[in-house]
Amino acid sequence: MLLIIAISTFVCITLGMMGVYWILYRPQSAATERLRRLGVKGDPQSTGSSLSVPEDRPAAELAQRLASPLNKLLPPSATEARKLQKQLMHAGFRTAEAPIVYRALQLASMAGFPLAVAATCAMLARPLMGAIVWIIVAFVVGFVLPRFLLNKLITTRQRYLRWGLADALDLMVVSVEAGLGLNAAMMKVSSELKDVHPDIATEFELANLEIRVGRERDEALRNLAERTGVDDLRSLVAMLIQTDKFGTSIARALRVFSDSLRTKRRQRAEQEAQKAAVKLLVPLALFLFPTLFIAILGPAALNLMDVMDKM
Repeated sequence: MLLIIAISTFVCITLGMMGVYWILYRPQSAATERLRRLGVKGDPQSTGSSLSVPEDRPAAELAQRLASPLNKLLPPSATEARKLQKQLMHAGFRTAEAPIVYRALQLASMAGFPLAVAATCAMLARPLMGAIVWIIVAFVVGFVLPRFLLNKLITTRQRYLRWGLADALDLMVVSVEAGLGLNAAMMKVSSELKDVHPDIATEFELANLEIRVGRERDEALRNLAERTGVDDLRSLVAMLIQTDKFGTSIARALRVFSDSLRTKRRQRAEQEAQKAAVKLLVPLALFLFPTLFIAILGPAALNLMDVMDKM
């Protein structure tokens, strides 16, 4: 049995090393190499272009090579790719290489965890059936872990955005009432809240930059809501678009929305406080009540045992 485990572990490690070597050092095709040489390393003076040459990014190329086997094995559909891009954007990863890096990390975890578990079982001389079960569990964990971490990052970032939105609205109300326009107020928010609430400051700065480069304000605000995925920001964007469309007072609308947001935050806090009493029942029933019963009924039980022994 030990010989079978050792042989299977050696075969798995060998195949894994060969796969990693093939992914990292396989030669590019002639067409790909020619296109890369023309598009990246070409001389801009020979083509009469004054644009800067894009830099070579070995990390992105490595991630793309790592993700290509998983994309061939499990090719994502257009809907899944769009959904993954949106989730990565909600987590704060806006680059074009983010889905490739995510797929590469998912492939590395799916291959690395079972290999590590197989090596550990071989060193500990575990039975073959037990080792196979643990390898399957490691594969499932490696498949689920990147998705779980991504959802955790999305939840954490959206919570930070909700926390910073109230302060951003207060500053916008003060700025608009002082005579600034909406674009200047957004720029003021992005500059003043950069140290306290960097997430919301970055989002407002990106929206303001989109407006400055010539994009319509409605489209920039909708992109702000799409990048964050926060319901409160979606409501704010819809209110700002309607205010801009109908020509009503932006300062009054922002003040009303800020008051409603404060009320909503207080209601959420009260809701969480009401849930705390229910959530405390499980640890109290499992840990505190048995300890109290032992402390209260323990001496009586010992005395009863002594009486029963004497009888």
